[in-house]
Amino acid sequence: MLEELKERLHQRKASLIVKFTNGEIKEYYQNRIEDIKEILQNDKQSLKGASIADKVIGKVVSSILTVAGVKEIYADVMSKYTIPILEKNGIKYEYKSLVEYVQNNDKTGMCPMENKYKQENDIHKIYKEMVEGRI
Repeated sequence: MLEELKERLHQRKASLIVKFTNGEIKEYYQNRIEDIKEILQNDKQSLKGASIADKVIGKVVSSILTVAGVKEIYADVMSKYTIPILEKNGIKYEYKSLVEYVQNNDKTGMCPMENKYKQENDIHKIYKEMVEGRI
C-alpha cells in the first residue's frame, strides 16, 4: 500500500498523498500542514483508516494524523519525536530519513511548531490547537 503512495509522492512532486478508505487517492501541494488541516476542517472523519505519504512528518503532523485515525504513514523525513506517538497508537510507519527534529524553513534550527510542542504529551491538545484553532 505505502509503496504505491511513495512512488506517486516522488513522481508527482506532491507534498502529500492520501489514500482514503474508499480507495480514492488524492495529491496535495501546499506547504507544511496546510493540506492536512484543510482536509480535516472539511470533514474530521475523512482520514480515519487512510494511508499517508508525506515529504516531512514531525510531532505536530503525527499527532494530528494519529487523532484523525490514519492507519499507516510514510515520510521522506521523519523526526524522532514522531516515533513514540505512532508506536503507542499502533500506526504502521516507514521513513527514508530519521532526523532529530524538523527544521525551520531557512534550515537554521527547529521548526517553530515542532519546538512549541516537543514536550507536549497530549496529542488531542495539539490537534485541537492546530486543526480546530482552540486552546
